[in-house]
Amino acid sequence: MQLVRANHGRAPEGIAVHPALASRPLDDRRWRRDAADDHWLVVRDAVAVARASIWWRHGPALPGQTAGLVGHYAAADVEAGAALLRHACDELAAHGMSTAVGPIDGSTWHDYRLVVERGPRPPFFLEPDTPDDWPDHFRTAGFATLASYTSALVEAIPPPSTEMDARAQRLAAAGYRVRPIDVSRVEAELDALYDVSIAAFAENFLYTPIARDDFHAQYGAVLPHVDPRLVLLAENGGVVVGYVFVMPDLLEMRRTGRAVTAILKTLAVHPAHGGVGLGGLLVERGQRAAEAVGLSQVIHALMLDTNLSQKISRHYGTTFRRYAVFSRQLP
Repeated sequence: MQLVRANHGRAPEGIAVHPALASRPLDDRRWRRDAADDHWLVVRDAVAVARASIWWRHGPALPGQTAGLVGHYAAADVEAGAALLRHACDELAAHGMSTAVGPIDGSTWHDYRLVVERGPRPPFFLEPDTPDDWPDHFRTAGFATLASYTSALVEAIPPPSTEMDARAQRLAAAGYRVRPIDVSRVEAELDALYDVSIAAFAENFLYTPIARDDFHAQYGAVLPHVDPRLVLLAENGGVVVGYVFVMPDLLEMRRTGRAVTAILKTLAVHPAHGGVGLGGLLVERGQRAAEAVGLSQVIHALMLDTNLSQKISRHYGTTFRRYAVFSRQLP
């Protein structure tokens, strides 16, 4: 095996690419968006059998640590993958990092996490669907679980509860209202979602900021696939202070010809309005909206085990998949 630095994430001329990498292409758009500091391949018999990018300039905050990232990961087998991950750690250490974290494609706003417990359900739209052996690649290279995440299924959307109706009345009396996104003024609406998001997620684990234009591009690409009735914004005094982003499972639609499952992709409440029950109301209203457009079950997607969303989800759903981000201390 040979370690090769790859310019702009591309295999050098004369080197073929293993299907394990080719099936997960690193295109120019992703390369420019994710802005990796370096990219490496493992080459065996003139075939690239593992790849990874590394970031050391703009890593997430970890108490007492200087964190670098490993991402854009793909590998054909544990031997190649572990060799590449060890090399990535050496490179990050050489740039002054004390901890390697991955897989994260430069930011948690982009692709990250590995599936560690798959369960029986097929993948859903926008879910990281990684091979079952990749966690062992990281463990073999000396990584251990840093953070755990789950997705939960609400098999049947429950009817409105008297407790939630009372909460809705209390919040309405305090000046809150929940409405669907207005797609006739989508740029202004995305601006409002951005303002809520950067405030709501600023203290999230492994958080790094995202530029307003990048947020617009990311959510703007998804909005055409979403029924506007499923994206609900909470306002107080005419200012958006929270939102829930729900969408149909487009992978299920491709498999079966129709979607019966909604994905609760994002829940955000501005911290100035935390603790009043707005998050729980948005989840309940999002599920109601899904039911109203003919969707009968809901996935609460990709929740960090310690997040408030987990606590809300436990009232409704059952975990069916687990994921992890890994880290390794560097010498």
